[in-house]
Amino acid sequence: MDPVAVVVAVAVLALVAFGIVTALRLESPWLQPVAIARATVQLGLLSLVLTGVLADGAWVLVFLAVMVVAATAVVLRRADLPLRYAPRLAGVLVVAAAVPMTVVFATGALPAESRYLLAIGGIVVGSTMTVCSLMGRALAQALRTGRDEIEGWLALGARPRTAAVRAVRTAASTALIPSTDQTRTTGVVTLPGAFVGAVFAGSPPLEAAGFQLLVLASILAAGGICVAALGWLLGAPTQLPQDDAH
Repeated sequence: MDPVAVVVAVAVLALVAFGIVTALRLESPWLQPVAIARATVQLGLLSLVLTGVLADGAWVLVFLAVMVVAATAVVLRRADLPLRYAPRLAGVLVVAAAVPMTVVFATGALPAESRYLLAIGGIVVGSTMTVCSLMGRALAQALRTGRDEIEGWLALGARPRTAAVRAVRTAASTALIPSTDQTRTTGVVTLPGAFVGAVFAGSPPLEAAGFQLLVLASILAAGGICVAALGWLLGAPTQLPQDDAH
């Protein structure tokens, strides 16, 4: 792979994204090029440190902890949650990632090696970040659109958690759609990254498929834990978000 050609291709694609968003007059057209620039820097740094990280399991755990902190910050911003939720959100991310990873390694599906811990852990933490962000945003929207129904239940004496249960279920279903669709269409609509990466690394296709199945199952399990935990954490609001019209 020619590094110069990679840089040129990435720059052209960033300009394409910027041009389309600008032409459509969407908000913040610079977000996509900045995201690509950040990814370039971050992947470059990642490439430099991975050799040392993979040599020691303790450093893998430190690396995953840094990922959890970064993911927590993203969820707080995307879901527009106060900073006081940070410790509990971080706990949700840790538990959601730890449960499927424990199953994968405890059953012997993958050997307990640093490279597999980092690979599975990194993918699952990233997916839990997305699910939590979607859950937070979808729940806020569901609470706004269902405001009259929720207030009606509260007026009848229902507890806040009972009154908001329909909004929580709607938000949870919405948050799980991307990972569910990704799993359902794997091998038909999409060639998943873990599978392709394993094949390119020299693994037999059947072995790569097994690794990808473990990743997809872990993502779905972690997503379920995320929506359940966030539904409990945010599903009994003492104050409903204001509708945009108010």
